[in-house]
Amino acid sequence: MNIKRFAISSVVVFLLIMGMDQIIHGIILGEIYRSLSSIWRPDMMDFMWIMLATSAVLSIGFVYIFIKGRENKGIAEGVRYGAVMGLLFCGTGSFNQYVIYPVTLSLAVQWFVFGLIEFIIAGIAVSLIYKD
Repeated sequence: MNIKRFAISSVVVFLLIMGMDQIIHGIILGEIYRSLSSIWRPDMMDFMWIMLATSAVLSIGFVYIFIKGRENKGIAEGVRYGAVMGLLFCGTGSFNQYVIYPVTLSLAVQWFVFGLIEFIIAGIAVSLIYKD
């Protein structure tokens, strides 16, 4: 394993996820979230450090799994990997959240679609950075 490329890839994936999350959850879905404010924790912002920490762990794990299974097939491999990971995480997570919280099916579908796009973009980024 090339530690330098691993570290760079992990940081890039983390920054991509943070940036895309700001656009998706802060801007695109912001109005929906404001209409659902009664179901969120009133002190949610006090716990944002946990989301940052779990996103860092996710980024490192995402890159590590890619590296261990890498076939060196370029961007197409990154797209496939991102799609599989997106289906695994977002497909299950989004619809499980729909079952637990009183949100609309439309919101769960948006979580799934946007999450899948995020993972595909992250997969592409890793495939471009971590190559021979």
